[in-house]
Amino acid sequence: MTNAIRNVTILGATGSIGASTLDVIARHPERYRVVALSGHSRLEILAAQCAAHKPRYAVVATPEAAIKLKQQLAGQQIEILHGAEALAQIAALPEVDTVMAAIVGAVGLAPTMAAVRAGKRVLLANKEALVMAGELFMHEVQASGAILLPVDSEHNAIYQSLPAGYAGNLADVGVSKLLLTASGGPFRTLPLEALEFVTPEQACAHPNWVMGKKISVDSATMMNKGLEVIEARWLFNAAADKIEVVIHPQSVIHSMVQYVDGSVLAQLGNPDMRTPIAHALAYPERIAAGVLPLDLFAIGRLDFCPPDMTRFPCLDLAYQALRSGGNAPAVLNAANEVAVAAFLEGRLPYRRIADVITATLDTIAPAAVADLQSVMVADVLARDAATAAIGHWSH
Repeated sequence: MTNAIRNVTILGATGSIGASTLDVIARHPERYRVVALSGHSRLEILAAQCAAHKPRYAVVATPEAAIKLKQQLAGQQIEILHGAEALAQIAALPEVDTVMAAIVGAVGLAPTMAAVRAGKRVLLANKEALVMAGELFMHEVQASGAILLPVDSEHNAIYQSLPAGYAGNLADVGVSKLLLTASGGPFRTLPLEALEFVTPEQACAHPNWVMGKKISVDSATMMNKGLEVIEARWLFNAAADKIEVVIHPQSVIHSMVQYVDGSVLAQLGNPDMRTPIAHALAYPERIAAGVLPLDLFAIGRLDFCPPDMTRFPCLDLAYQALRSGGNAPAVLNAANEVAVAAFLEGRLPYRRIADVITATLDTIAPAAVADLQSVMVADVLARDAATAAIGHWSH
C-alpha cells in the first residue's frame, strides 16, 4: 500500500460519477484529499460536497452561480471560481496529481485536455473527449506522460482483461477482438411500433444503472454504446472491425477480451460505478468500494444476443462515423447532444433522434481535425445543423 496521499480534482462532482467518486474517497481518508470540485447548476449539492470534503477550490459555470455558492459557503476557506478557464485551472493545479474527468458532454473536453497536458493521472469518465478528438487526445497523453485510466465500466473491464502494461497493439498480445457488453436499455424488447410513443420518463428508467438523464437516453438508443465503440478505438488502438457490441441484459459482465487461442477474459461485478472508480483511483492496487460482492447464485443465468440495428440505428451511425474518421465523430456527438436535449424537453419524438443525427452528418462536409480548434468548429456547425433539422420533426 502506498503511503502518499493523492490530491484529487473532480470535474463534474455533482453528477452520478462525481458523487460516486466522493463516496469512494470518503471511505479512504488516509489515501485521498479533495483539492477541487466543479459543478454546473446543482449548487445545493456542490455546497454540501464542499462542506463535507473541504476542497481548496470550487468551480461553477457563471458569476451568478459563484455569488450564490459563496453565500452558501460563507465562513469556509474555499476559493470560488467560475467559467471555462477556471475548470482548466483546477484540472492542471500543480498540487493535484489525480483528476476525475466526469463532466458530461463536449464542455468536458477542454478541461480534460488541460489535465492531460499537465501530465496528470486522468480518470476518464468523459467519453466525449475521445469521441470528438481521439487522435489529438491520445497524442497529448503520449507527449505529456499523463496516465490515462478508463472509468466507463466497459472500458475499465477491457483494461482489466488486457495484459498488464498493454502498449497499444492488439496483435502483439494475441487479442482478436474487444467485446463491449450492453444492457440493451429499457426498450430492448419493446415492439418497434411502440417506440414512436416513448416518453422521456420511460427512456430515463434504466433497468440496471442509475445515471443522469442524457446518458440514460443514450443508453436507450444505444448511442452510448456507439460512443463507447469510438472511445475504445482510441483507448486501445483497435480498428472498428475489432470492436463488437454484445447485448447482455443482466449487466454483470462489463466487457470481454477475446484472444486468438480461444480464451475470452471477462470482468464481472454488480452494476455499480464505484467498482471501476475504485479501480482507477487505486490502480495498480485494490481498495474497498462499498460495493456488495457478486452473488452468482442469485443471478442464475447470463444471456447474450447481437444488437438489432433497426431498433438501434444510433449504434450503426456511430460505427459509420468511426469509419469515416475526421470530424464525423465530433459531428455525431454534437448532433446527438442537441437531439437528446430536444427529446427530453418534449420537442422531438424519440425515434427522430437518429434522423436528426443522420441529417446532420449528411449536412456537415467531411474534414480532417488538425487541432482542438477544428474539433470545436465541427461541434458548433453540427449543433446549428441539428437544431435546424429538429424543426422538421418537432411536435
